[in-house]
Amino acid sequence: MNRALFGKMTLNRFSFVFSGSLAAFLMWGCSAVICLVNDKVTVQPATTTAGYHSADNVTTNVLGDITRTAACLDDSPRCTLVCKICDSYFEDQMTCLSFLFEHNCLPQFNKGMESLNNTDWCVWDKVNSLYSSLSQCTEDISDCLLIPWPNSLVEDIFVSIHSRFFQECSMEEFSDPSPQIVFALVITPICLIPVMVSLVVLKTKNGDGTP
Repeated sequence: MNRALFGKMTLNRFSFVFSGSLAAFLMWGCSAVICLVNDKVTVQPATTTAGYHSADNVTTNVLGDITRTAACLDDSPRCTLVCKICDSYFEDQMTCLSFLFEHNCLPQFNKGMESLNNTDWCVWDKVNSLYSSLSQCTEDISDCLLIPWPNSLVEDIFVSIHSRFFQECSMEEFSDPSPQIVFALVITPICLIPVMVSLVVLKTKNGDGTP
């Protein structure tokens, strides 16, 4: 009787100790998981900068938790990253747009122009690619942020680069032709009209058999 009672008490004591150990283990495990999650949440974003049309040209998070923002063109990696940096680090989109123009579009253009001789700045074949890339860069970023293009920031950029690089370029090839050339181009078809009418009338008379 006493032995049975002692065995029952021993079993109950073992169950109590086992339950306490299990509870302590679960508490330790939950604490470790919570700490791990907190460590991930508090990881600071790392920035990488690359050239235009690169997926690394804006700030991203080391955890890779890129999410689409509300005011964004689409879910493409480029647009998602552009919208992410604007929402995370800037209060308004126009300020972010100006930042991206200054640090993503213009450096490539300025570097390319500075690699050319000053005399080549006015040769369209030399600067066409750089000029088009700059224009495309500003358009793509504006589209991602759903900002109309062209806009005031784009106009300011092109006024700035024209003042810096193209101010001394001659515009003769794009100027209007001289008055003499304009007069010749206008008067030639006017003079041809009576000649064509006379030929038609003469052809008609010959077809009727009349002299």
